[in-house]
Amino acid sequence: MNFTRRSGILLHPTSLAGTPGIGTIGKPAYDFIDWLCDAGQSLWQILPLGPTGYGDSPYASFSTFAGNPLLIDLDDLAARGWATKKEIRPPEYIKSTGNVDFGAVVWWKMPVLKAVAINFLNNAGEGDLALYKDFCRAKKSWLDDYALFMSIKAVYDQKAAQEKPATSIWHSWWPKKLALHDTQALKDWYKEHKQEVDTFKVIQFFFNEQWTALKNYANDNGISIIGDIPIFVAPDSADVWSNQSLFQLKGGKPNCVAGVPPDYFCADGQLWGNPLYDWKAMKEDGYKWWLARIKRVFELTDVLRIDHFRGFEAYWSVPATEKTAINGKWCKGPGYDLFKTIRAKLGDLPVIAEDLGVITDEVRDLRDQCGFPGMKVLQFAFSTDEAREHGMVNYFLPHMYDTSNCVVYTGTHDNDTLQGWLENLGDDQAVLVAQYIEGEIMSVQKARSLIKSGRLRKDMIRAVFASSAVYAIVPMQDLTGIDNSGRMNMPSTTGTNWTWRMNKTDLKQKTVRELEFLAALYGRNI
Repeated sequence: MNFTRRSGILLHPTSLAGTPGIGTIGKPAYDFIDWLCDAGQSLWQILPLGPTGYGDSPYASFSTFAGNPLLIDLDDLAARGWATKKEIRPPEYIKSTGNVDFGAVVWWKMPVLKAVAINFLNNAGEGDLALYKDFCRAKKSWLDDYALFMSIKAVYDQKAAQEKPATSIWHSWWPKKLALHDTQALKDWYKEHKQEVDTFKVIQFFFNEQWTALKNYANDNGISIIGDIPIFVAPDSADVWSNQSLFQLKGGKPNCVAGVPPDYFCADGQLWGNPLYDWKAMKEDGYKWWLARIKRVFELTDVLRIDHFRGFEAYWSVPATEKTAINGKWCKGPGYDLFKTIRAKLGDLPVIAEDLGVITDEVRDLRDQCGFPGMKVLQFAFSTDEAREHGMVNYFLPHMYDTSNCVVYTGTHDNDTLQGWLENLGDDQAVLVAQYIEGEIMSVQKARSLIKSGRLRKDMIRAVFASSAVYAIVPMQDLTGIDNSGRMNMPSTTGTNWTWRMNKTDLKQKTVRELEFLAALYGRNI
């Protein structure tokens, strides 16, 4: 795939301003697209769009195919005649400013969406119902199982809250036949819970209608949306439950789970807990599940970033009984065979490979064989130890890029914000960064002054635009200059992740002029 030289902004829709409780795909999203156009940008990168569960992570959703109901814009539902202003009015505890309180938003918004969905089923006009039925037919391959999963989960999660079992996940808590996806048991469940199951389908219809309109608006205005999927899916998901033969499971429970081995930063490694794929079974059926997954993402977005790309070459497998990732082992993934099949069935797709972390020659060879651009993160470019020992040879430094076939970021959703990162640098590293970016000998005092004023942050953004990388992406937090209070995620923690929201005032005309200038100056304004 030939990528053209472009630039854009990383901002998940939940972080948009101006709507009750959480950012949505309503008017603020359209305003953001207009702002991107004015700023000479042509890329909007987002995080995964799936419905989130415990921990609120978009990388651990209930479905890799479905959309997050919390992103649905209620004002749009009212404008379409599917809801009234009264029923969508938020309670006083739901605010339109400040960070997202996911618990409060779910408590308020999900009952509203379900009530609107029931009203739609009972009272929608023939034209709207025809659109809904067309959607159900087109998405049947994943929609039916998703709606059943969420309906069963709603009942048994409520029971789990009362009875407090050791684990409330489906394979340990649901009745056996339901847990094992028994066809007759599911037919019986649907007969008894038809309205609730259909309600989850209608909510997905709402999301699909709004997202399709938004994507069309973006594309019509020259904006491409970069989507994102994690390599693995959540254990508590319709994906695993409805495709158990494609995962390393026994009686619905994982034999082994995903993680990464111990390293300098984490002595125990990271135990993610995702069920692992049975790649042999997937190969035997022609990778149909992966083909469907990739196809769905490209219905929603224009470019795809695949998280943890190295896992396709080899993945860290940990016995499910382990408490840490120490006693895992490397197992071979599908390698090029998967991507060869995807290319043969779906064509030459624009994919970005997240190749960060400990990357081997085999992973690089796979990335290059696929022709995918990898990632460069400017924050990773400055190690005082490497600078002293080897000179400035860190391959995340812009002058060391050995190819333009890469995508460069100031930082990602897993990093400190750029301003927060700069403020927390030690003296040696602060001087190193300032000298490289500014191109002059630097004292500690001057480096600190450049950091405090925001000048060094802005010049690092300029360096990203000036680089040879085919795409240059800047998180919205790095444009605004917010400190680490704006950090999106701290890996391996829960509590305050994914909650940051921008302010309406962050879409400044001064920033528009600066970005438009950089895009034109460095040939990124297609």
